[in-house]
Amino acid sequence: MTLPLLAFASCGDAPRGEQAPWIVDRFDDIKVIRYEVPGFEALPLEQKELIYYLSEAAKCGRDILYDQNCAVNLPVRRTLEAIYENYAGDRTTEEWKALEKYLKKVWFANGIHHHYSNDKFVPEFSEAYFRGVAASLPAALPGDLQPMFELVCEAIFNPDLYPTRLNQTAGEDLLWTSSSNYYRNVRQAEAEKFYADMAAADAGNPEPVSYGLNSQLVKEEKTGRIYERVWKVGGMYSPAIERIVYWLEKAQAVAAEPQKSTIGALIEYYRTGDLKRFDEYNIDWVKDTVSNVDFVNGFIEDYGDPLGRKASWEAIVNFMDKEACHRTEVISENAQWFEDHSPVDPAYRKERVKGVSAKVITVAMLGGDCYPSTPIGINLPNADWIRKEYGSKSVTIDNITYAYDMAAHGNGFNEEFVLRAEDRERMDRYGKLADDLHTDLHECLGHGSGQLAPGVKGGELRSYGSTLEETRADLFGLYYLGDPKMVELGLVPSFDVAKAGYAKYILNGMMTQLARIEPGKNVEESHMRNRKLICEWCYERGKADNVIEWVEQEGKRYVVVNDFEKLRALFGEMLREVQRIKSEGDYEAGRELVEKYAVTVDPELHAEVRDRYYALGIEPYGGFVNPEYELVEQDGRIVDVKISYPADYVQQMLRYSKEYSFLPNVN
Repeated sequence: MTLPLLAFASCGDAPRGEQAPWIVDRFDDIKVIRYEVPGFEALPLEQKELIYYLSEAAKCGRDILYDQNCAVNLPVRRTLEAIYENYAGDRTTEEWKALEKYLKKVWFANGIHHHYSNDKFVPEFSEAYFRGVAASLPAALPGDLQPMFELVCEAIFNPDLYPTRLNQTAGEDLLWTSSSNYYRNVRQAEAEKFYADMAAADAGNPEPVSYGLNSQLVKEEKTGRIYERVWKVGGMYSPAIERIVYWLEKAQAVAAEPQKSTIGALIEYYRTGDLKRFDEYNIDWVKDTVSNVDFVNGFIEDYGDPLGRKASWEAIVNFMDKEACHRTEVISENAQWFEDHSPVDPAYRKERVKGVSAKVITVAMLGGDCYPSTPIGINLPNADWIRKEYGSKSVTIDNITYAYDMAAHGNGFNEEFVLRAEDRERMDRYGKLADDLHTDLHECLGHGSGQLAPGVKGGELRSYGSTLEETRADLFGLYYLGDPKMVELGLVPSFDVAKAGYAKYILNGMMTQLARIEPGKNVEESHMRNRKLICEWCYERGKADNVIEWVEQEGKRYVVVNDFEKLRALFGEMLREVQRIKSEGDYEAGRELVEKYAVTVDPELHAEVRDRYYALGIEPYGGFVNPEYELVEQDGRIVDVKISYPADYVQQMLRYSKEYSFLPNVN
């Protein structure tokens, strides 16, 4: 499970007339930021070398994510790149600038759909212009792209083709109406039956396999046979996976135990595609709490699958920020206390919390579904039985949040949206600490808390599972952010930290996150739904006591928290119910919660928020360019690894497409 960086989108940044030194590009609703890797130069050589090899592996799966997101993404990206690099005509026209912006958006989203809203991008250049530019190239499109040019045009310009990457509209066939490439020619009911039959054959197994996690489900048109194309060496995506394995083998050669064995288990999983091997790798990985350098690499999160089964490919390479680890160490050392005092039904608490480890990390490389937009926190593995028996590892990514803060400047956001001066003052003083601690609690304890009722497997919530899981973890973090135990542990000076966090969370969930949604659209992304669900539920439940209040002043609406203690109590009450829903697999109750509170947008409020937000010149989304690493050799042996910080988003994307593109156009 991951906590996205976009929770920080309301921080603001430099006015558009100023290019802050940390910001390397700005387009549409996006800013691209560079991040630094403090402490890398001081690492031992073997750890630097390990980071280099793991970083290469992290870049080799890039094409996999593009293809997972939509079957036409690779030919679209490659056609646009060929035009961008070879067009000899006028590059100052408005249509050329619009084409360039479209390509930048495709790179950022790893495809033709917005990375958060899931809607297909609308080109601001005409089809006639696009065809004319392509026809004018000094050299024709590469041979393998020429036969696909008509399909590329259709994909870009036909609004009815691939309209949304992920459809979560209740009552519709979620597979037939989603454009992601996890299923081919399969109806929702057919896929649900296929995996229900698999699970039935595994009934009673205390260590259930995550069926469907690493495969595309296909139905043959002629025979009607339904089968899986497994993502492994020798299977689907083999050319890219072979390169990932190549670099993992290099990493294994320089790694120390127990990490050497952990990397070996991951390699074996990639070679076989056997999900039992994946479980073995996860157990090895979660038990390794001593390695300074760590990584995530594989098919991990299922947010992009309407059924919550298929996992997108992602990678992160990191090492510990030892000075910043104090707060996560304190939290993880007290994990049993937090579990025992949780407001949830005692039947759904863990009697014994096992293997909870948490740390603050410095990211060294981002890849796949973590690049360019990246999470700020991670808690893995996702299998409930592994979490129960072996525990979980949580990380908060400090250099990413620091880079985001450095790119942010006071630009009037708080003055525009935060009504009360005392709230603004608390946010200025404690906002960063509140955000960091909420992330720590969310990842370290929230996702790892609770347990399922006997007989519940964990997939019963289906398309609502991701939203409700993020809701559960957020509520856990919010509830404990205001607990006196936090003061006792020395993590916060007073309840004012919680007040700052609560005021910002309610503002974002009820108002400012709406700036990221296109007019006329509802909320689709799981994390945005989660925040809206919590805030709207608490607003309704707290009406009698005026816990949260809408205030209108000088024609503008504001949302304020009047009673922070009662709001915390509401967080606890809601956490109890959401944990019950997960523990019991209560699909209907989960569906009702999400559909009632998390989806529908008030169009008048939406329009007001967008007008006020964009008048400030703020891009609501942020992502990153990666650092570059270079092996330094002397007399045939590696003596150092140099790091540098590129500041050109376009050139990094073009280089990645040249050097890390291993898949054919059609997979």
